[in-house]
Parts: sequence; structure tokens; C-alpha cells
Amino acid sequence: MEIDLEIEDPRWETVGLEDLMTRAASLVLEDRGIETELCRLSVLACDDARIAELNGEYRDKAKPTNVLSWPAEERGAEEPGAHPEPPAPDVFGEIELGDLAIAYETCAREAEEQGKSVEDHALHLLIHAVLHLLGYDHIRDEDAQVMEQIEIRLLESVGIRNPYV
Repeated sequence: MEIDLEIEDPRWETVGLEDLMTRAASLVLEDRGIETELCRLSVLACDDARIAELNGEYRDKAKPTNVLSWPAEERGAEEPGAHPEPPAPDVFGEIELGDLAIAYETCAREAEEQGKSVEDHALHLLIHAVLHLLGYDHIRDEDAQVMEQIEIRLLESVGIRNPYV
């Protein structure tokens, strides 16, 4: 797996974001039966100011958020509650997943509010973002339920309690 990681906010280095990103992507890709070594994605580890700019530019919401994702291609399931089709390798034998950005202050604040470590919360957010890159979403209730169940199972597999209770 190739992860192009750009750390704009050095506080991310203190929580080992590179390892967390690799772990999150591996958990999701292996769970979904996708060959991890074929996959590529880009990650921007930034602060609230930068993610607010991105959120304003791409979602017309000029405020900070925890994580954003931009899939390389639309992969969503058409039927509510269905799993998206897994991505296939391109002509070069690679699977381009897309890009994501994660904001330190929002992640740290949410972790504190939820009584968990920044590392555990960041791992959850990164799993969530990689699922978005694969076409999972939470706009429709049925889709949200599918996505949350995958997140819960993957987090529990590494000893992190259900974040939705």
C-alpha cells in the first residue's frame, strides 16, 4: 500500500499518525477483501484552520470538521443498505482510493469529550474516511447502519470500544 502522507500540523507526529493511517487502511481493506498492496491514497494531516478552508471550498461549510474524504471515483451502492462494489485495479494494476484530510484540534477535542485517547479517536476517524473512499456513506439510514457496523467491528477487533454508545 502506498500512502502519501503530508503532515502540515506537527502535533500529528506526536500521535504516530503514519502508523495509525497504515493500520486503519489495512483493517478496512483486508476486511473488504481488497489487496492492500495494490492501493494508493493521499492523506493531509492538518489543523482546524486548513480543514475549515477545505470544508468551505468543497462542501460550502466554512467551519472545521474532523475528517474529509475525496474518493478517486464514485463507488456508492445504489440500493439502501447495500455494500458498494469493491474497486478494481486500473490498467497499471493499482487501485487509487482517493484523498483524505484530518484535523488535529477537532480530533483532540472530540477525543477528550468522549473520554478516549487521541490515537483511538484518530484511528476511528481514519477507518471512517477509508470506508468513504470505498463508497460507504451515512446519508441514508440504512447505509449509515452498514457503515457503523463495519466501524464497530473493526475497532473492537483492536480493543477499542463501540464509539456509537
